[in-house]
Amino acid sequence: MNTADFDFHLPEELIAQTPLEKRDASRLLIVNHKTGQMEDTHFDAIIDQLHPGDALVMNDTRVLPARLHGEKPKTGGHVELLLLKNTEGDDWEVLAKPAKRLKVGAQISFGDGRLTATILEELEHGGRIVRFHYQGIFLEVLESLGEMPLPPYIHEKLKDRERYQTVYAKENGSAAAPTAGLHFTKELLAKIEAKGVKLVYLTLHVGLGTFRPVSVDNVDEHEMHSEFYTLSEGAAETLRQVKASGKRVIAVGTTSIRTLETIGSKFNGEIEADSGWTNIFIKPGYDWKVVDAFSTNFHLPKSTLVMLVSAFAGRELVLSAYQHAIDEKYRFFSFGDAMFIK
Repeated sequence: MNTADFDFHLPEELIAQTPLEKRDASRLLIVNHKTGQMEDTHFDAIIDQLHPGDALVMNDTRVLPARLHGEKPKTGGHVELLLLKNTEGDDWEVLAKPAKRLKVGAQISFGDGRLTATILEELEHGGRIVRFHYQGIFLEVLESLGEMPLPPYIHEKLKDRERYQTVYAKENGSAAAPTAGLHFTKELLAKIEAKGVKLVYLTLHVGLGTFRPVSVDNVDEHEMHSEFYTLSEGAAETLRQVKASGKRVIAVGTTSIRTLETIGSKFNGEIEADSGWTNIFIKPGYDWKVVDAFSTNFHLPKSTLVMLVSAFAGRELVLSAYQHAIDEKYRFFSFGDAMFIK
């Protein structure tokens, strides 16, 4: 299976640069993977695709304002750090620019010294392990000094940083948003719950690997990044009941899918409370364990996310749906429109 099999031409003007004024005003392409039928509608119509007794599973991770701009005190040289994950205590794995000037022992200052960092270890591809020094609570310092780490294909400044958070974001830890959830409003979720659909939350902290293109020609040679996930006992029990009653587990986004399928693969198709690191790579030929349907945004060409969607609906149908979306001028990527695949 070649990476080029998942390529398509996307006009640059279809890459959404800003969120819509209303979250649920985005468009929705409904795709029936069994019949191949497609329907164009708006996102709030997703409620019609959900049935009483179904479970709607959402990722409640919260994006950290993880991009920091600082300087080297001795030279005044500009430094940018992007926080990737907390390794221990005040130590973080970061992506540094310009990395070649940041050797072990180097110091960086942010916000006139309100936050400083020391380079502890050099990693490949510009990665570093740093230790932060500060007064007070780290997340509060980060909130005041950091910027939202928008994806590299978004060039516009974000006026309201909450628009890069889902309305149910709770658990701090992501370097990127689980963007399929950005379309939901609290009002829409209340209507869905009132219909008898069970709202279930899990956590997967999204890493920057989400945006990295597949650089190998042979898909099987690609190494997935690892991300930390958690599913509580209460959530697992709800999902077990839903499955036992013959209803559907419907995932919101590829991060929810990866968490559910990681657990299903680990426990032989059963749903158990669990937490840990996952590097699951779902591609065509994958044997699905848990997820029965899902919503997702439109993804980058040749990405592992297009491969994941193709594993469920088939490569030809997915590429056909993407071409339909391009022809109909749907908005793509993080702030773009959505698909519902059933």
